[in-house]
Amino acid sequence: MLHHKFWQGFFAIAPIVSFFVAFIGYFFFLFSIFNQLPEIEASNEPQMALFAGMGTFFLFIMIAMLIGLGSLIFYIVHAVQNQNLKENNMLVVWILLFVFVSGIGQLIYWIVEILGKRKEGIAKF
Repeated sequence: MLHHKFWQGFFAIAPIVSFFVAFIGYFFFLFSIFNQLPEIEASNEPQMALFAGMGTFFLFIMIAMLIGLGSLIFYIVHAVQNQNLKENNMLVVWILLFVFVSGIGQLIYWIVEILGKRKEGIAKF
């Protein structure tokens, strides 16, 4: 699974895409609240649509978090098994990049270390 092109690309791109999807979902959630604001103020009871929107938003956030965590684990394991990084002593640098710049770090690693080395034909896994 670590050397399958689909999963490498998925775990590189999915955290960024899921972040933007959750961000767009947040704006739709706020838009629905502002649309229902007159009804919320007019009634004494809480609107159930508000809570349904909140639940959907939190579901998207949880999915984004799980994808991000899965991507982090996938690429740390991939970097540990990458022989090119052990020869160049870049393993610690990449792992720190994954941890501190999570979504962007995996995308940069995928572009530089996987796609770049695949084109050169020197990938040693």
